[in-house]
Order: sequence, then structure tokens, then C-alpha cells
Amino acid sequence: MGRLNPVLVEVTRGDMVESRHRGAAAVVDADGSVVHAWGDVERPVFSRSAIKPLQALPLVETGAAERFALSDVEIALACGSHGGAPGHVRPVAAWLERIGLAPGDLECGTHPPMDQAAAGALVRAGEDPSPLHNNCSGKHAGFLTTAVHLGEATAGYVRPDHPVQKRIEDVLADLGGVALAGAARGTDGCGIPVIAMPLTAIARAMARLADPRGLAPARAAAVRRIVAAMTGHPDLVAGRERFDTVAIEAGRGAFVVKIGAEGVYVAAVASLGLGVALKIDDGARRAAETVMAVLLRHLGALDAKAQAALKPYLDRPVPDRAGVRVGSVGVAKGWLA
Repeated sequence: MGRLNPVLVEVTRGDMVESRHRGAAAVVDADGSVVHAWGDVERPVFSRSAIKPLQALPLVETGAAERFALSDVEIALACGSHGGAPGHVRPVAAWLERIGLAPGDLECGTHPPMDQAAAGALVRAGEDPSPLHNNCSGKHAGFLTTAVHLGEATAGYVRPDHPVQKRIEDVLADLGGVALAGAARGTDGCGIPVIAMPLTAIARAMARLADPRGLAPARAAAVRRIVAAMTGHPDLVAGRERFDTVAIEAGRGAFVVKIGAEGVYVAAVASLGLGVALKIDDGARRAAETVMAVLLRHLGALDAKAQAALKPYLDRPVPDRAGVRVGSVGVAKGWLA
């Protein structure tokens, strides 16, 4: 067993700390220098959906996006974990049709929309969700687009040995500055491979999104296209009342953030040329959102307007059933002192 990570977040009720969340976080620049570190930032973690912007790079740099005239809408959906609302589902369906494929070609599986209004509408209509409603359908449409463009098999594109996944592994190793040959591996909820990486490597990869000046021209151009799509369409990166969308809107181009399952969050802070990666040990999303908001403020990435927009996360209330504040979710005492 490694050393315990520090308590980053405390949840209070009344005068008492009721729950605590341990975790680790790394802030790294594009050269790989660790600017800040809390906890065991070298312990490998599965980054899950947090690295979707990195997974979208081959879609742009292979020329697939240009061939099929993808707009920033499709690029943002490829980077996002969307809510399955009509404004998310319809563009993915049209995108698949444009490349000669159908929703049945998606190998991401099916789940109800994360957007509660969209989920309720499906129930009232007596309709079942389709793979289009999967929050990863945009990412998978991107994988299929690259495969079609390069003349590769579309069936089985989620397998670890498929060229689509091999290209992504190469991107992660290159931008993260880490060898992945012996890394722990698993399968994500949408069926694609996940590869364990240290938080420092994940943060370094995000820093290359924030500051792509040292990258090859084609990759740097792809990075700029992806970041512009995310900042231009934050509603497609997540959805209504979700932290990714709220934060990117608040940043107004200063940064992008992306959630991953099990308490993972990343950010590419273009205004500072820094990447951020964090992992909450118990997987709690409330803690991960709080830590990311606090770190963005700590780094100076939030102006007054952005701080006001993120106040519900910087000073997160714990309400009772009547909506009265009875506690808070906040930074553990002494963490950033």
C-alpha cells in the first residue's frame, strides 16, 4: 500500500465534519515540469472520459475531419460526455449518416440520457434509448470517422488491437511523455480500452493542449481546433447545469475542463499554459468538481465574473429537503494554506 493521499474536501453538516474525500492533484507545464502536486501524483489512474479531447486528436490530424467537413459542433461532441438531449443526439445521427454509417455501427452501448428532461421525454413517448443517447456517442462517431477515412474496418473499432485505439495510445504516450507498454489496462464503460497513467503524465498531456507551441505543426493545428470547438460549444461538452459546461462558459476561452468517471477531472489552462489532473480516491464527483473549481481559482485562472459563475462549486451548499442550507462541501482546512 502506498501512502495515504491528503484530505482535499470536507463535507460539513452543522458544526461537524460529516465526510472527507482524499485525493491527489497535479499541475504541470508543457515541458513536463511539475508546478504543484498534492498527494501521490505518480500513482497510475484510469483517466476514463477525462481524456476525450486527446482521443479526438487523430480525428483532426489524420484529415478525417476535413474530408467529411466536420464543423466545430461535431468536434465538440467528439470531446464531450453529452447529456443525450435532442441537441446532442441529432447532430451525432446526422454525422453518422454523412459518413455512410448508422447508429447501429456505434459500439458504445446504450444508456438513458443523462439529461433528465430528455430521459423523461423518452419515457413519455414510450421510446427506448439508443446508442446515440450514450454520453460517448460523439467520441465513438469520431473513431468511426477516422476508420472510414483511413479505409479501416469499422466493426470492432473498440478492440485494443484496432488501429483506432493504437493511434490513441500513441497520442497518450507522446503527449504524456510516458511509456505505456507495461501500463495497467482495463475497459471503459463505453467499451474502449483504458490505460493507467500517472496524474503527472495526464496533466502534462493537458498542458500540451493549453500550450501546443512545441508540437509538430499538424498536431498543434489539431489541438487549436479541438480547444476552439470546446470553448465555442461548451453545451455540447456536457449539458445543462453540469460543471464542464458551466466552467467552460465561465472561462470564456481561458481554459477547458473535462470530467472522467470515478472522481477524475482534467483542465487545460490556455491562459497559463498549464495542465491539471486530479483524482478523488473514493470516486466522488462532488469532491472532484469542488477541487477543480478551487484549483482554477488558486491558479489565478478565474476572473471576478468566472468566480461568480462558479460560486455554487467554490462554496457548495448541502441543503435539506426544503432547500435550506445545512452544511457545505468545501476545501479541507490547511490544504491550500
